[in-house]
Amino acid sequence: MKKDTFQISYPSIHAGTEKSEITFLAGKPDLVSVYNPGAQDAPCKRFFVTDATVASLECMKDFTEKFDDGVCGNDCLLILGSGEPFKTVESVLSIITAALEAGFSRKDLFVGIGGGVICDLTAFAASVFKRGAAVELVPTTLLAMVDASIGGKTGCDYQTYKNMIGSFFPARRLYYWPEFVQYLPENQYNSGLAEAFKTALLFDKEMYYIFKNEAEKINARDPETLQTIINKSVRAKAAVVEKDFTEQGIRATLNLGHTFGHALESVAGLGKITHGAAVAWGIGRAVALSFKKEYCREAFMTEIFDILKLYGWETAAIPGVVYGGGIGERLLNVMHKDKKNLTEKVRLIIQKGLQDTVIEEVADSDILSVLK
Repeated sequence: MKKDTFQISYPSIHAGTEKSEITFLAGKPDLVSVYNPGAQDAPCKRFFVTDATVASLECMKDFTEKFDDGVCGNDCLLILGSGEPFKTVESVLSIITAALEAGFSRKDLFVGIGGGVICDLTAFAASVFKRGAAVELVPTTLLAMVDASIGGKTGCDYQTYKNMIGSFFPARRLYYWPEFVQYLPENQYNSGLAEAFKTALLFDKEMYYIFKNEAEKINARDPETLQTIINKSVRAKAAVVEKDFTEQGIRATLNLGHTFGHALESVAGLGKITHGAAVAWGIGRAVALSFKKEYCREAFMTEIFDILKLYGWETAAIPGVVYGGGIGERLLNVMHKDKKNLTEKVRLIIQKGLQDTVIEEVADSDILSVLK
């Protein structure tokens, strides 16, 4: 059989933008000063996406009141439902549909204003809208500030599985107002702290000792302490993303606690437990596994558990948010579907000590040993 084969060569491409510009802003959040909705001299049309919770904040009133039925000049505002139950393909399509109906082009700009759900949904919609339009993000939760908004991971949940559909598509600009954190309900504030604690374990010894020694200030939302935590977390993740944008190496370590945590979110029912609380529990399971495998000392495991308890995070092998029999097996089944797995084994991030991290495929029996 005659065979004629040839190749097409492609240049290396980037998704979304060549760089992300990160700006920290002090004081009360003021989106009007940054975006000036309806401005005639704006370089493009802007499609703003937020959720009902953020839209109702007192500090957002000046911005939202600019829009009449979602329209202000050439700009549009879409308000979605709040929380994980709305992190769906249907929400992504609602953004795309509204942008199409409003006559937006791929030269226009999408802006996500909200927590991790809104940042992920808006950026994903932008990444597939007419094959890609620019996106900017204004994270309003601690979790979005220290983790979700940075580095271009976008997407939505699918059925009962976390973040199964998505793309790498970084924001062109990110605006951080730490003051937004003061408006958060306690569970959402606590959720963001877990992601920052994860970053401390991986990359920042100084921040680790802030979590260990300054729990009273952190739990009281001390502005100066929070400014330090946010700034350190953002800079640490930015440095990792620059080295490994598509998660082929060091960026994968940012998933510490996440394979366990995502499984817990799925088994409990998406939205029943915050993402951060699930990740904190996952960090505890990962360090318990490390001790079981004789990777870390018992003193390290005990100290991590003690810190987790300072912030009210679950440390039991079977958390109270899930019910019924065979919980360990149910969690393991979901872990096998995790998108980070490369073979039939579950791929986990394990710490041998502070800032001493390995990526390893783990036997089912070892995982089950810390889930009972």
